Amino acid sequence: MRILSGIQPSGKLHVGNYLGMMKPMIENMGRGELFAFVVNLHALTSVQNREQLANDTLEAAADFMALGLDPDQAVFWVQSDVPEVTELMWYLSSLTPMGLLERCHSYKDKVAKGILSSHGLFSYPVLMAADILLFQAEVVPVGKDQKQHLEVARDIAIKFNNAFGETFVLPEPQISADLATVPGTDGAKMSKSYGNTIGIFQTAKQLKKNVMAIVTDAAAIEDIKDPEKCNLFNIFKIFAPPERTEAVRDQYLNGGAGYGYVKLELVEILWEYFREAREKREELVADQGYLREVLAKGAEKARGHAVKTIDLVRDRMGMKY
Repeated sequence: MRILSGIQPSGKLHVGNYLGMMKPMIENMGRGELFAFVVNLHALTSVQNREQLANDTLEAAADFMALGLDPDQAVFWVQSDVPEVTELMWYLSSLTPMGLLERCHSYKDKVAKGILSSHGLFSYPVLMAADILLFQAEVVPVGKDQKQHLEVARDIAIKFNNAFGETFVLPEPQISADLATVPGTDGAKMSKSYGNTIGIFQTAKQLKKNVMAIVTDAAAIEDIKDPEKCNLFNIFKIFAPPERTEAVRDQYLNGGAGYGYVKLELVEILWEYFREAREKREELVADQGYLREVLAKGAEKARGHAVKTIDLVRDRMGMKY
């Protein structure tokens, strides 16, 4: 089984990134062929600063490894280091119906949130399809918000296979039922684009500030509350031990849950949850030479797989003569 997914380096990574993609990918180590990459080409839709993107790319790689990704048990690379992906994107673009892309909600949502409308943002699903199909991925761990894009990749693959013969594997999404959408501090999906995130590797002060900003209602401590409708509780239960989650749930249902106290406890839980990873990350960030070496080796392995697919695509489409 070939498993593939990528993380975008457009700013500091947050717990939504970790739960939606990084944790599932790390848990998949040893279950099949693992392909993990930093999608810096996708990040160009929102980051047009050379220093920022270069730095964020290395930091995203360090974050992934600090959280548990072992590059010896995966093919781990940076997207732009495998140029075959942009070549395949053009081939796929040539037969992708406009209507298919016009129906994608992510483009509309991001533009509505103030992200600059561009061809890159509009054609994002085609590049994502190229990422997946180039490596003949069978399983793609994604958050619920990316499910539509994976369906687009399948549609494009089917259209290509029908036109040129069986070429691409049809990928399947892997979405955790419990973590289909990780809520942000405002109750909407956690996203860097929306400014509602809780960072993985923030300082203690930054972490506390973000957690204390989680939106709640005006109910008093003694009031009975519905935990499932509370954004704070829905974040709390992801990280808290089961017995503590149940105790806080009882406080919600019977009166006695103070939002401020729950937030302070969540700060402590999150700080401890990522403690080991935080220490490992400091070591990795301090040795950028090692990070570049790991990514270069990963890119070499990734290209070894990519050229096989792109050669087949060129032949099927008549690019070889």
